[in-house]
Amino acid sequence: MNRLKNKTAIVTGGAQGIGAATALRLAAEGATVAILDLNAERAAATAAEISSDAAVGAAGGSAVSAACDVTSEDQVAEVFGQIFADHGRIDILVNNAGITRDNMLFKMDRPDWDSVLATNLTSAYLCAKAAQKFMVQARYGKIVSLSSRSALGNRGQANYAAAKAGIQGLTATLALELGPFNINVNAVAPGYIATAMTAATAGRVGSTPEEHQKSVAERTPLGRVGEPEEVAAAIAFFASDDSSYVSGQTLYINGGAR
Repeated sequence: MNRLKNKTAIVTGGAQGIGAATALRLAAEGATVAILDLNAERAAATAAEISSDAAVGAAGGSAVSAACDVTSEDQVAEVFGQIFADHGRIDILVNNAGITRDNMLFKMDRPDWDSVLATNLTSAYLCAKAAQKFMVQARYGKIVSLSSRSALGNRGQANYAAAKAGIQGLTATLALELGPFNINVNAVAPGYIATAMTAATAGRVGSTPEEHQKSVAERTPLGRVGEPEEVAAAIAFFASDDSSYVSGQTLYINGGAR
C-alpha cells in the first residue's frame, strides 16, 4: 500500500519499540518519516535501517532522524521548523515518546511524577502545538497520540495513568479545535505490548519478561500479548485518509481485555 506517498511524518520516541515499528510502517506506506529521540545515535541507526529496507524504498518512503528533547518547547519548535524547511510539509504527527517511573503513591517522589507527566503528556501538547501551525496552513493533518490501557487505572502507576488519561482528553479537545482545518486527531491505547518498557515493568515486580507475558496472556481473551507492529498498523490507519471521517477517538489495542 502507498497510502502515505508524498507525506511527511514525525514520530517522537521513534528509535525503538512501538515508535520504531510505527516509523517503519509509515515509511513502508510511502511517507518520509522524521524520527525524533533523545538518543541521537540510536535514532540515526533506526532511520538508516528503515531507509535501507527494500520494501520501504519500493514504496517511495524513507526515514531521517533528529535529536530532540520533546519536553523542551524551544527544541520542539526548532526541530519542527527544520523538518518543514527540509521537506516543505508536516502531514502526520505521532506522539509516541514516553517513560515510566513506577511506584506506589506513598513512595512516589515528586521528580518521578513530574518527569512522567512532562514526557508522556506535556510533550504531546508541545508537539501538537508546533505541528498544527503547519497543518492549519495546509488545511490538512493527522495527529495520533499514544495513550494506554493504564489510563483506566493501574496499581503503581499513578503518574503514568494520569498522563495517559490526559492524552485522551487532549485528543478529544484538539479534535474539536482543529477539525475545522481538516485535521484529524486520534489516539491509540495499547494494552500489554512486548517492548523494552514492559520488560522493565516485569523486572520491577520481580518477574522475567517471559513469565510476565505468560501471566498477562492467560487473562487476555486472545491468549497472547501484543506486538509493536500491531499498534503501528492502527496508527497507520489513523495517519491515512482511510480515517478521513474519524476524529476525537481513542482505540484500545489490548487483545479484548476488559
